[in-house]
Amino acid sequence: MTFSVLIPARLSSSRLPSKPLADLGGKPMVVRVAERALQSGARRVVVATDAETIQQACTAHGVTAILTRHDHQSGSDRLAEACTQLGLDGDAIVVNVQGDEPLIDPTLIRACAEQLIQHPDCVTATAAHAIHSEAELRNPNVVKVVLDRRGRALYFSRAPIPWWRDGSSGGHPSLTSSCPPLRHIGIYAYRAGYLRGFPGLEASPLEQVESLEQLRILWHGEKIAVHVTDTPPPAGVDTPEDLARVRQHYLG
Repeated sequence: MTFSVLIPARLSSSRLPSKPLADLGGKPMVVRVAERALQSGARRVVVATDAETIQQACTAHGVTAILTRHDHQSGSDRLAEACTQLGLDGDAIVVNVQGDEPLIDPTLIRACAEQLIQHPDCVTATAAHAIHSEAELRNPNVVKVVLDRRGRALYFSRAPIPWWRDGSSGGHPSLTSSCPPLRHIGIYAYRAGYLRGFPGLEASPLEQVESLEQLRILWHGEKIAVHVTDTPPPAGVDTPEDLARVRQHYLG
């Protein structure tokens, strides 16, 4: 299996300025992410950034990085440009790994790529794990996904789905049912040709309501394969508190 990993990394961040360059045990965070990605067996790992300082930091640690435009609205838009710059074949598999996931499991990256290869009818693959907490189920910041019998996404939502019609107020029965709710994990594998064309697709009304970009794919009639893992991934870095937690990992 041959696949590439692309890591979008922009310099600005409202909650944690210069986040990709935050020091983790002597190396910038984005370099730590790239190192994890290399352990997945990817043929190539490339950081796609809007800042020369990030590109220079990557180069100093032997990580390939390319400069992209400053005005991209999302990480997938940035990676679409990266696919064009790198001249990737339309059928090439590209895994989008976020630049603030320095503890991501390399096996999850590979599993996501494998999922797309095993589902030739899908243009994208992603991942999910079972939800066991009612607080998570009801939390709108936790994105849920429901699947068809072949493991393809039917819908993503911030609402608790599937909803147990006959559930009681004392707890959500679906947490212990044969059809447990699934939490979506924000990692994606794409076919490069589809990713290049994604920014040109009309935005979906559902995408705008839920603020979930992946709904654009379903709204246009395409399919998303979902790898279900038993192991929830470590949380990424969004806040100074997250950064302190991850730094403890590198201190041993």
